[in-house]
Amino acid sequence: MRLLVERKPVKVYPDPKRVIARFFFNGDERAVEVVKHVMALSDKDVFGIISPLLQEYSKRHRNITKILTRHCKKVVNAIKDAGFDPESLDKYQRLLIGSYFTHEYSIESAAFFNPSIVEDPDQSELVEGEKRVIISFRAVGEGHISSVVFRRALIDKDNNITVIPAGNYIDEAEVIKNAVYNKKLFLKKAADSKIDIEILDELGKKLEEKFDYATLRRIILDTKNLQEDDLRKLEYDKILWLSDTYHEISFSRDTDISDRVIFPISEFERKGIEDARFVRFVKSDGSVIYYATYTAFDGAMIMPKLLQTTDFYDFKISPLHGIGAQNKNLALFPRKINGKYAMMSRIDGWNNYLMYSDKLTVWDNPVKLQSPMFPWEFIQIGNCGSPIETKDGWLVITHGVGPMRRYCLGASLFNLDDPSIEIGRLDEPLVVPNTDEREGYVPNVLYSCGSIIHNDELIIPYGLSDYCSSFASVKIDLVLDKLKSSACAIAAQEKAALKDKVVMKETTTLKEEVKK
Repeated sequence: MRLLVERKPVKVYPDPKRVIARFFFNGDERAVEVVKHVMALSDKDVFGIISPLLQEYSKRHRNITKILTRHCKKVVNAIKDAGFDPESLDKYQRLLIGSYFTHEYSIESAAFFNPSIVEDPDQSELVEGEKRVIISFRAVGEGHISSVVFRRALIDKDNNITVIPAGNYIDEAEVIKNAVYNKKLFLKKAADSKIDIEILDELGKKLEEKFDYATLRRIILDTKNLQEDDLRKLEYDKILWLSDTYHEISFSRDTDISDRVIFPISEFERKGIEDARFVRFVKSDGSVIYYATYTAFDGAMIMPKLLQTTDFYDFKISPLHGIGAQNKNLALFPRKINGKYAMMSRIDGWNNYLMYSDKLTVWDNPVKLQSPMFPWEFIQIGNCGSPIETKDGWLVITHGVGPMRRYCLGASLFNLDDPSIEIGRLDEPLVVPNTDEREGYVPNVLYSCGSIIHNDELIIPYGLSDYCSSFASVKIDLVLDKLKSSACAIAAQEKAALKDKVVMKETTTLKEEVKK
């Protein structure tokens, strides 16, 4: 029989009113013509157009003048090609030009799902039994472009969940390209990304073993300008796009966490940032850092990446390397195991794997951990977030895909010292889409990217048919007891007992031979 799971009466819906102002560009030729039109206007006409725009959009964005000025700077070449000196423009001309190269994008207009949950770094001013948490979501807007957004929530002593309402403004982060690259790893990732090997060999001869973004950009542009073939020029562009996958981002300190959106930056993630799995990682010295694995998607290729932060204001972003850093579903364990980082993955798309590494960004030698076993997971099995440490072992919430492509949530238990040993697995799903949850952006799908234990209950945030999100909870002891008594656990115990019996028999035989 399935465990009794309590569904919380809380749902978090997408909000189409939450918009960001993004750079809008329709090609060099049209940009030049737009600049010429604006520059032909009188000062009075310029002010007459931009003034009501500022009044209207200042109510929708925290600093609209800063955004428009930034977007004007991005078309400085078009201004020059139109025959004007960018430095000679007055502030209203700059703002008006910037407005023609700006559009609003509703980041949550289509869906709001696949949440993960971690303890908030700030646990001040709470009463006993309460916990403040940060929940990340996958938000989807026009064109199925995904981004990562956040909400803060409070769990009370009875495990009731209150999601704090979102703020009125949304801000993208400032992008800081100050990464230092390792040549070997960078060129390996470029090769994995199907960039022309001949061009990479040529580039490798010009780079030092360690190099920064400015050096790489200068070499790429200088070399690209010597090319006549458009396809070769595109290969050099791809290298720059790849370099954009290594960067840092920083949010203004006056933003609420619900106002921060991590939106695709690199061309290698232009179709979305998917399914961030956040984990509160405890280092060997006891300090805490938050990591998140996520999937960058360019419409054809998947690139696993890693976020890291201590405060949810400043993030460092880098791609993951190695044979094991393929496909989706990478989930980092919340601490090192036997001195090494540990990660779950699903490199072949339908089985769970386990990997160890001395470096956070390099993952090789994946070993198969789990395969589909029960009818509700015959299509595939995968993790639903980072493993959770319990007294009885590593608890992993899984997802299984069965007939009619129905996604259900399950659970497995693994040995604390050796997670390659599966202690138990639920033979029935933990959570199945009910009649109120099966309709949405993608029907019949329940999915989570991370859970938490609080006040002796397992709390699972989950997406409902890829449209909105909710929460379920169950007593942790019930889950662990069920796992330890599962058919999988019994089979493991019988196998271990048989092994002990064989060892004992061999030992007895050896002793008898010694006596002889």
